[in-house]
Amino acid sequence: MNKGKSNNGETNMSADIQYRGVRLRKGKYCAEIRHTGRGGARVWLGTFNTAMEAARVYDRAAYRTRGQLAILNFPEDYNLPPSSSHFHSSSSSSGTGKEVIELEYLDDKILEDLLNFEDNGKNNNGSK
Repeated sequence: MNKGKSNNGETNMSADIQYRGVRLRKGKYCAEIRHTGRGGARVWLGTFNTAMEAARVYDRAAYRTRGQLAILNFPEDYNLPPSSSHFHSSSSSSGTGKEVIELEYLDDKILEDLLNFEDNGKNNNGSK
């Protein structure tokens, strides 16, 4: 998705919104978050003039409710690595060209099974 920019650096209303928890409604940017304690019900956070303002309000609410596990639009504001956000722009990346892979910790048995499966596959392919 391309994010359109105006002369003052704000996101154009006609551009695709790339921020988590933000949507365009009647020419304004709305912020909302899902409340896990209420079965995923939407919690209204407010209406804002720019998508970035709405995204920052979403981040505050997400960090307040989920802490270090929150997926944020601007993780650097909370001293979290940029890879903790699925929505950070390529312009905010370090430019090293390295691919970042995020893994979810499941349990040691699953990890061992995956590693053994990969090793077995290599051994089987080499013995043909």
